[in-house]
Amino acid sequence: MAVHQNFVDGQWVSGPVFENRNPADTSEVVGEFVQGSAEDMAEAMDAAARALPAWSAMPAPARGALLYRVAEVLECRLDQFSEEMTREEGKTLPEAKGEVRRSVSIFRYFAGEGARMPGPVAPSERDRVHMWAQRKPVGVVGLVTPWNFPSAIPAWKMAPALICGNTVVVKPSSSAPLSAWRIVEACREAGFPKGVVNFVAGSGSSLGNAMLQAPALRAVSFTGSCAVGEWLHAEASKRRVRIQLEMGGKNPTIVLADAPFEQAVENTVNAAFFSTGQKCTATSRVIVEESIYDRFVNALVERTKKLKIGNGLEAGVDIGPAIDQAQLDTDLRYIEIGRKEAGEPVLGGRRLSGPGYDRGYFIEPTIFTGVTERMTIAREEIFGPVLAVMRARDFDDALRIANNIPFGLSASIQTSSVSRVFEFVQRMEAGLLTVNLPSAGVEYQLPFGGTKDSSFGPKEQGPAALEFYSDWKTIYLKY
Repeated sequence: MAVHQNFVDGQWVSGPVFENRNPADTSEVVGEFVQGSAEDMAEAMDAAARALPAWSAMPAPARGALLYRVAEVLECRLDQFSEEMTREEGKTLPEAKGEVRRSVSIFRYFAGEGARMPGPVAPSERDRVHMWAQRKPVGVVGLVTPWNFPSAIPAWKMAPALICGNTVVVKPSSSAPLSAWRIVEACREAGFPKGVVNFVAGSGSSLGNAMLQAPALRAVSFTGSCAVGEWLHAEASKRRVRIQLEMGGKNPTIVLADAPFEQAVENTVNAAFFSTGQKCTATSRVIVEESIYDRFVNALVERTKKLKIGNGLEAGVDIGPAIDQAQLDTDLRYIEIGRKEAGEPVLGGRRLSGPGYDRGYFIEPTIFTGVTERMTIAREEIFGPVLAVMRARDFDDALRIANNIPFGLSASIQTSSVSRVFEFVQRMEAGLLTVNLPSAGVEYQLPFGGTKDSSFGPKEQGPAALEFYSDWKTIYLKY
């Protein structure tokens, strides 16, 4: 089996390896990856620093041309990369193909930004003075990416960082490093100068420390858990390193009595259980207006029963496995907490066993009813296919329940009332809002990020992404 090496200063770097196994069939080793050391991270940071002057001096449209080439490589190998993603992360093949296509679009979108890079020009109060501002890169950027979107999230961090003229060091999750490795490989094939893109896989604790201690580091973009994000923020602040954090969520879907009923059921099931609930924007609380509560619960249960669970490479499968044993254990632990708080779930609650399941981390989609605001399963992020159904008296009560949480990433409302839609848009405390759509599912052209404990720093994606990865240089010219 080929070993996937780290990529530092334009060279593949060998060393001790760790295995990346298929969560749907743990007997399959998807790949072996070099376990990067603190020294490897330091060398990658130094290489990025050496490459920075020439890369930042390259005209932005020329940098964009290289990003276009990366998109072409990814698109040409879409089927291969999608299958690899399903094998390493567990999501279904259609979901994986959608994610690779999104990565292609992200690189093309930011490639186009290279021909724009607008800056303000303003009239001076002084005679014969011309003044304007233009973007400049921040410098060497560390990108720490998670396992649940192992291609799209590296893409939406790498592409804006690179088009702005920064050099990068990518540190992917050890649970699903192959998809990010493929993007770095595509950058090499596209002809990026050495040192501009670097990749170091391995232990988050040792590599994270080494990244933050590197003298060249100027910014860190992180997507992952709240605990790690808080640690990164504290450590980065000591050096005044620019930091961007996307962390947890406990996202609500509000279902009102006037909602398009079948659509509301479908949207809730999609947002709660697709990708095994392993999305930061997944619905984990559905808040239902009292007058339709029983009817909605019955329909929700019946629709969820129809979901097919299994290996994501198989046709017709809706839900794959949990990513690993630790996440499966977390799901089961919260289900036990839910049993103590709310009673037996009305659906699911067990690890699946038997043919097709014994060698994977499969769990039933689980629905708890009668959940109240103070229950643990209504307040803490589980990151699995566990849904808490909550009762609300009316719209105002539902909105109050939805906002009564430390998180504020995404939220959805299902309603036919235009007035309620605008009330929701104005009063909901979340960074991403959807109306008559699932709470999970975003596009790359607009800002992405949350509020409260879910996020910190400038937003990702769309034109807003340039704000984190660039600074301003203001010029006054007397002529």
